[in-house]
Amino acid sequence: MLAPIKETAEWLLARTASRPTTAVVLGTGLGRLAEEIEVIDAFPYSEIPNFPVSTVEGHSGRLIFGRLGGKEVMAMEGRFHYYEGYTMKEVTFPMRVMYELGIKNLFVSNASGGMSPDFEIGDLMLITDHINLFPEHPLRGKNFPTGPRFPDMSEAYDREYLAMAREIAKEKGIRVVEGVYAGTQGPTFETPAEYKMFRILGGDAVGMSTVPEVIVANHCGIRCFGISIITDLGVEGKIVEVSHEEVQKAANAVQPLMADIFRELVNRIA
Repeated sequence: MLAPIKETAEWLLARTASRPTTAVVLGTGLGRLAEEIEVIDAFPYSEIPNFPVSTVEGHSGRLIFGRLGGKEVMAMEGRFHYYEGYTMKEVTFPMRVMYELGIKNLFVSNASGGMSPDFEIGDLMLITDHINLFPEHPLRGKNFPTGPRFPDMSEAYDREYLAMAREIAKEKGIRVVEGVYAGTQGPTFETPAEYKMFRILGGDAVGMSTVPEVIVANHCGIRCFGISIITDLGVEGKIVEVSHEEVQKAANAVQPLMADIFRELVNRIA
């Protein structure tokens, strides 16, 4: 696996002069943030050696190098999911490539179902922690030399970046909530009983991504920050039928607010 990772990194390094230290992963319905990036170079996933291809609607499938708020960033327009049939090593392949490219900070975003009774559709949830409910662990197998065999996960989401995000939200008058993200394999949305179970386990929001990426990024020593957009509610008495299109629509409506936080955070840490 190391050879394909290095091959992909070398291919990208040979084709762009951009050398960002921050990467952003844009989830379902969140591709509009890419429009705010001043593009230096962009590569369709299908053209990048060894890269998987996103098959989900709302995931454009491009790797962008550009500037956000004047700072260089790398952005994934769309991610790869376990439910698409990819292995965990394929799902997290981009994080391994990021490490080879010199990425130090990873911002992840996703659309998720809110399980806290205090949440509303359209809320931005700062991810404080996660619960891994995937059936396969992304670090299963031979250990990569980027980190220890048994990596610490006591601060999977960087506390300093969380504090910065709270301050930015306060300054800009943006409502944010905080909570624990429960990551499941999907692709079905949750049943009412599953929502109840995940809530009992300690989850505040649930989705089908992010956790594997953050685990591997932490293993690589990359600092992580994440935001979930609450696109539907898994709260007893508020659960209604939901579709992928409705999730995209709800995510799209509050993208500018998430973009404000990401842009300012990039400026403060770069």
